[in-house]
Amino acid sequence: MKSIEEVLKKTTEENQENTDWSKAWSAKYPVLATYHNSAYVEKIKEQLSAMIDELKAANGYSEQDSMLVIKDILYNLYKERKDKSK
Repeated sequence: MKSIEEVLKKTTEENQENTDWSKAWSAKYPVLATYHNSAYVEKIKEQLSAMIDELKAANGYSEQDSMLVIKDILYNLYKERKDKSK
């Protein structure tokens, strides 16, 4: 974990912006390379966009902070659901 944290600290904003994270992670999680073809993706994008806008308006968050909060909520929900299925 420490090595990952060090890499993240040393990664510039420009490098982060220029990295295709879906492509980078798709070697481990192939669904990241293929889900774009699903017709349902556009509906989910619209719903997530509305949630981001709601977070921005309700909490005064920036676009980036709102996105990070959504990602963190999704991750924690994933962990909760994973734990329940055991």
